[in-house]
Amino acid sequence: MKILFKNKYLQCSVLLMPLLAGAQNYPVKPVRFMVGFPPGGTNDLIIRAIAQKLTEQMGQQFVVENRGGANTAIASEMFARTAAPDGYTIMLNAPGHATNPAMMKLNFDPIRDFAFITIAAQSVNLLVTHPSLPAKSVKELLAISRARPGDIIYGSSGVGTTVHLSGALFEYMTGVKWLHVPYKGAGPALIDMLGGQFSLYFGNMPSVIGYARQGRLRGLAVTGAQRSPAAPDMPTIAESGVPGYEVTTWYGVSAPAKTPKPIFDRLQSEIARALKSADLQARFKDLGADIVANSPEQATAYVQNEINKWGKAIKAAGIKGE
Repeated sequence: MKILFKNKYLQCSVLLMPLLAGAQNYPVKPVRFMVGFPPGGTNDLIIRAIAQKLTEQMGQQFVVENRGGANTAIASEMFARTAAPDGYTIMLNAPGHATNPAMMKLNFDPIRDFAFITIAAQSVNLLVTHPSLPAKSVKELLAISRARPGDIIYGSSGVGTTVHLSGALFEYMTGVKWLHVPYKGAGPALIDMLGGQFSLYFGNMPSVIGYARQGRLRGLAVTGAQRSPAAPDMPTIAESGVPGYEVTTWYGVSAPAKTPKPIFDRLQSEIARALKSADLQARFKDLGADIVANSPEQATAYVQNEINKWGKAIKAAGIKGE
């Protein structure tokens, strides 16, 4: 029995040796880092900051690949169906990953087909208006909206994004009626917002805080439960006349399901190291994003909870995907 045990042990060791060697040498070529939005928005800013730091740490390029459309569903399906579980394709997941299951039929499983490495960061959204709209507070916005039902347009980065759902929740909780115009990403939406094509936008903090600081857009309030360190003088929507209002945006990183544990652990370790670095923490703070850097188990539980939470809200509101 002892000899048999030793033989099996040796067999297992032989089988594990290539994986361990691969993890020690990983990566030996560039790594593709996918994101489900076009360039120019918050997800793009977050992913490029992480990719740059991983490139510095690991000595190989982490190349960002933008695959916009269907609130990240196009990129997520491509990732789930085609990405090899070898560590050379990873993905930045966003709230759309949790809201899409309630809005559309998916050809992948948002939990089973992804090995979540961490929730890298969270941020709140910032309600901004174009300067042409004469509202300088949430209370003034409510008064104008009630006087002009269906007349004010709010844009979003896509149906089912937190940018969209922030507006839908505001309408639901206050009874105001706006006109929603979805775009294919924050970049195109912000171009039209700055050009005055629409009046309201619940932008992810990192993508709009700079314009608010410059005065090109007017910040009214943040969507979080507390004020944001990036804009401490900006009130929350809840304290501005809509008690109980809260929306938070998150940015997670995943590998394909069945990625070998040694390579998955290496990715988890390097991403945690990157998120703890002083320069990345300073960069995220400037963007108005809070670093989370939780464990794979915590990240998976968080995404599942988001799917459950938003599924109920979306079905109750009757929101359908594009």
